[in-house]
Amino acid sequence: MLQTFAVYVDNKPGVLNRVASLFRRRAFNIESLTVGHTETSGVSRMTVVVDTDEYGARRLEAHLYKLVPVRRVDNITQKPAIERDLALIKVAATSDARTHVMQLVDVYRARVVDVSADSLVVETTGTEGKIESLVEVLRPFGIIEIVRTGLIAMVRGTSPVEKAARRNGQATVPAADASSGSV
Repeated sequence: MLQTFAVYVDNKPGVLNRVASLFRRRAFNIESLTVGHTETSGVSRMTVVVDTDEYGARRLEAHLYKLVPVRRVDNITQKPAIERDLALIKVAATSDARTHVMQLVDVYRARVVDVSADSLVVETTGTEGKIESLVEVLRPFGIIEIVRTGLIAMVRGTSPVEKAARRNGQATVPAADASSGSV
């Protein structure tokens, strides 16, 4: 089963390598990995998707907390979350097929971001299933290239702890408590 983790880390050189190496050492294949800045200065958020069972997910979470630059780990697999993926798809489109491709793009609520004499570049955002479906619909026209960001996810709503921290002006990403392995 695919497990999705939100991992908050210090924004410093080498952190991505340390986290990815942990997955490699434990023989877990990373299905998707995205990293970006958070609302807190000096903190980055990794969204990591791994194919493992619940036992493996608990082991990974425990091992991630042992890494010094890791501040917080949330397994958001079972939580109500918004998940998105971004893709750029370059499609062969002669002048005859161009109108048809653009109509299909509109149906998927995607958009054309570049046009050349013999191709179009389509930008789409959505679930992995939506993107895969669009790719299959465009495949007969000839897909030249695909670039995808990987899954990003955010839990819906806010928890009471996060609300209280925001009201008090505290950081919303507390450092891990080394004695208990929790936040």
